[in-house]
Order: sequence, then structure tokens, then C-alpha cells
Amino acid sequence: MTTELTPEGMHYEDFKKGQQLRSPGRTITESDVVTFAGLSGDYNQLHTDREFAAKSPFGRRIAHGLLGPAVASGLAARLGLSEGTALALTKMAWKFTAPVYLGDTIQAVFTVVKKKLVSQAEGGFVKLDVKLFNQEHELVQQGSWTLLVRTRTAE
Repeated sequence: MTTELTPEGMHYEDFKKGQQLRSPGRTITESDVVTFAGLSGDYNQLHTDREFAAKSPFGRRIAHGLLGPAVASGLAARLGLSEGTALALTKMAWKFTAPVYLGDTIQAVFTVVKKKLVSQAEGGFVKLDVKLFNQEHELVQQGSWTLLVRTRTAE
């Protein structure tokens, strides 16, 4: 008999207003940018052409802006926030404050700002403030996510 281990994320009851969770770091690589360009179809020269980007105000290639929230989602999963317990991402607001360069190591900080139980959904809304910082502790992106998260009683 084989026992299957299933990772479990945080339930609605586990989130506490004001709670702050910090992810491990993740370095943005050439492969990340090339893969994201292929996935999204966004081959903007700021991301894909070293010579073009060198002449831009950034002086070098930058990662796609939308790669930031995508990586933040993965960092949330690494923290164990949502695996098997998040029912939906229902709202997102996002702001880009500084470029993310290839080779930057970013870290996400998630802060619980609001909760609202929705009994008919067998869960509740959890609003998170999300901030992405680079290795210099510079804020590069920020926003908020609202997740519908399963309650323990829903199982």
C-alpha cells in the first residue's frame, strides 16, 4: 500500500489580519524571460534584444512586468499559502515601481489585510498586500490579491 502525500495550503482560519509571510528568494534568469516571451507572445526588444535594451533608459534587458506577479504566485505556493485550499483568485491590483533585471533575486512579502467569511462558498475572502523586493531590498512591484480560500469545515 502506498501513501500519497498531498501538500496542503493555509485554510481561511489560518490567516490572521496583520500576519506577514516572507518568501524565499528567486533569481530571475534568462530562461525565465525567454520562456515568458514564448508563453505570452511578448517579444518586446526591452526583454529580448541586448543591443536594443543597452540603448534604452534601463541600459540593459529587463524582465517582463507581468513576470513579477506570476513569480509572486509561485513564491506564494512555495510558502504553502494556497496549495489545495485556494478556490480562486478573485481580484488583483498591481503596480510596477522599478524594473526587474535579469539576474535580480526577488522576494515576496504577503501581508493579510482583510478577511470576510462567505458561508455559501464554504470559504472566505482573504485580501493580501503583496510586495516584491529585489536583492537590494528595493521595492520593485506591489499590489493586492483577493483569494477565495476554503475553510476547514468545508472538508
